[in-house]
Amino acid sequence: QVQLVESGGGLVQPGKSLRLSCVASGTIFSAHAMGWYRQAPGMQRELVATITLRGNTDYADSVKGRFTISRDNAKNTVYLQMNSLKPGEADDYYCNAGQLDAGLKYMAGNYWGQGTQVTVAS
Repeated sequence: QVQLVESGGGLVQPGKSLRLSCVASGTIFSAHAMGWYRQAPGMQRELVATITLRGNTDYADSVKGRFTISRDNAKNTVYLQMNSLKPGEADDYYCNAGQLDAGLKYMAGNYWGQGTQVTVAS
């Protein structure tokens, strides 16, 4: 059974940084393209960043230049480094274990973590 466990959320001041982690088990981590999403209350889940098996990354326009996704296959872990956080980014953050589509881009899979909450406030 695939399990994804996120951690690293918490309270941070605007302009500060957080690093989220997502540890995978029950699957061959290196075979998955991975994605980070966020979701505000009452809103749809939004794709924030993705990383392929080879480490190719892609980002939502709203986080380009501030967020960095990375992976450590030896630790079955994907990270999301978030810098210069804004109050509007206080959401629940989720990781997803996906796969590659025909164009070798990330495609969401059925495996989700439970989420980690990020609060951005003074």
